[in-house]
Amino acid sequence: MSQPALESILQEKRLFPPPPSFVQRARITPERYQQICQEAEADPLGFWERLAQQELHWFQPWQQVLHWDPPQAQWFVGGQLNLSYNCLDRHLDNGRRHKPALIWEGEPGDTRTLTYEQLHREVCRWANGLKSLGIQKGDRVGIYMPMIPEAVMAMLACARIGAAHTVVFGGFSAEALKERLRDAEAKVVITADGGWRKDAIVPLKSQVDLALAEGVPSVEKVLVVQRTGQAVSMIPDRDIWWHELAPSLEEACPAEPMDAEAMLFILYTSGTTGKPKGVVHTSGGYNLYTHVTCQWIFDLQEEDIYWCTADVGWITGHSYIVYGPLSNGATVFMYEGAPRPAKPDCFWELIARHRISIFYTAPTAIRAFMKSGDALPRRHDLSSLRLLGTVGEPINPEAWMWYYTVIGSGRCPIVDTWWQTETGGIMISPLPGVTPTKPGSATRPFPGIAADVVDMEGNPAPEGGYLVIRRPWPGMMRTLYKDPQRFRSSYWERIPPKDGQYFYFAGDGARRDEDGYFWVMGRVDDVINVAGHRLGTMELESALVSHPAVAEAAVVGRPDEIKGEAIVAFVILAEGYGPGEALRQALMQHVVEEIGAIARPSEIRFTEALPKTRSGKIMRRLLRQLAAGSGISGDTSTLEDLGVLERLRQGV
Repeated sequence: MSQPALESILQEKRLFPPPPSFVQRARITPERYQQICQEAEADPLGFWERLAQQELHWFQPWQQVLHWDPPQAQWFVGGQLNLSYNCLDRHLDNGRRHKPALIWEGEPGDTRTLTYEQLHREVCRWANGLKSLGIQKGDRVGIYMPMIPEAVMAMLACARIGAAHTVVFGGFSAEALKERLRDAEAKVVITADGGWRKDAIVPLKSQVDLALAEGVPSVEKVLVVQRTGQAVSMIPDRDIWWHELAPSLEEACPAEPMDAEAMLFILYTSGTTGKPKGVVHTSGGYNLYTHVTCQWIFDLQEEDIYWCTADVGWITGHSYIVYGPLSNGATVFMYEGAPRPAKPDCFWELIARHRISIFYTAPTAIRAFMKSGDALPRRHDLSSLRLLGTVGEPINPEAWMWYYTVIGSGRCPIVDTWWQTETGGIMISPLPGVTPTKPGSATRPFPGIAADVVDMEGNPAPEGGYLVIRRPWPGMMRTLYKDPQRFRSSYWERIPPKDGQYFYFAGDGARRDEDGYFWVMGRVDDVINVAGHRLGTMELESALVSHPAVAEAAVVGRPDEIKGEAIVAFVILAEGYGPGEALRQALMQHVVEEIGAIARPSEIRFTEALPKTRSGKIMRRLLRQLAAGSGISGDTSTLEDLGVLERLRQGV
């Protein structure tokens, strides 16, 4: 028996057309957009082939655009290219040799700028360093680094010589690091003595030592960058300081021609329980997809200074700090640190000082900024901004409006992007010179992407169902490392093939409105079933956040004998509001007024913090366990602050 469709309960009617001044200079105009969409629908393979020919350098052309044996895809079969070459070498001869590729600032305030020529030189040195340690084409290299330029250099160096990298976020524990290095069978680990975050040193090298002490037999060498200067142990014959190795290395290293389907990287993404999934991305299709989506969605202009606040340890950092922007010859800004009590307005200060023009961040960060009030951003000159973006989870309409009015001053389009580690790049997003935006909606699929909302039998369910992709796209994951059956069952068999068509199952609930816009309603695992009504968490949380007393909210279900599930809301209050029974009742009534009686929370718990991953996503699985009164179970290695769980328990 199939599950009933998700019910959409949030109504948002505000519409914001692109500013005429933006449209005049946009890469993709409304007229051009119509041509692109017609071409992509009439001949999808021809569409991607033309872009691959126009946008990338190939050492050898392909014989076949796509070989599709569901769910196995091979793009640009027989073609050869190199991502490091496309990100660096070709810009040396097209007028960008002396253009800044990376502008970097450390949390203590130190800065570095590397032109494309300088970055090319350093990446070649890194590539030769890896070769000197015995790394060959096809080997795996672990990268566990702070947000410093050497992290980017290490990734590009791996791509240059044909080694697959697996980047592990520098905030993960030794246990999480060990698990990922062991599964990938990494031969070398690249790390640093430490990094700066929130005015403290994050001890990276010591975590590597702990991880390897517990047994990762494949690791032969550890290459260590000196960043903070604190004392670390160096194991003879295994550990090597980068600054001692580098002077002996040549500054030239030819880029290795790589098959389009050669593995570029493995990136581990957590499941709700069990071991992390090693998502595999390959070279050709991924290069093309990140290149084109980055160029069109962020409307990259030659003079832009582009800042994505993600960490390189996440897919957003891979696709939209490193490979997408650098393939386009953009100037990328990187920051090592984070907003913190000593500098809560550091992001706005950095935008003003470096004249950032494109700013791409997460809704959870925007909600935190909202809680701090309007005064902090208004201290700084943000007039250099021309485009804003959001990534990581659906954005509440009120957070969208705050971002639009306070940060963008009502003149910057917002690209609200939906995508996943598995998709490689952005799948649903406005194009800023084309698409009228609605707060909270990712709007329409990127040209060439066949997204839809269906029920569990694959039938259209626009009013509420499951977000799927109906045909292959170049940036798609190829498999799960060492686990092809999990790849098939998790993503391609949740909804059975229909009339020979396979559905990529994204795991998100969604609806489409009368304009064809997509509204992502949250993870399917987070759906709450109240008296037979399947409600998405995003819409419930948006209703709560629309109340002036609420800075952030997370909603989960707990078992209920009568309703099946009851709604439990965890609420962080805005400045100037205190918890109390009167406010609790007012918030419950506010949800009823916003949505309806079916959505009234059975319980509201006030809290000062929520359990989040280090990428800022709320771990609702843990909140469900707390709401149900059960013990905490499953993987917590991605949790940023374990103390939050204990404080929530005490609050209960």
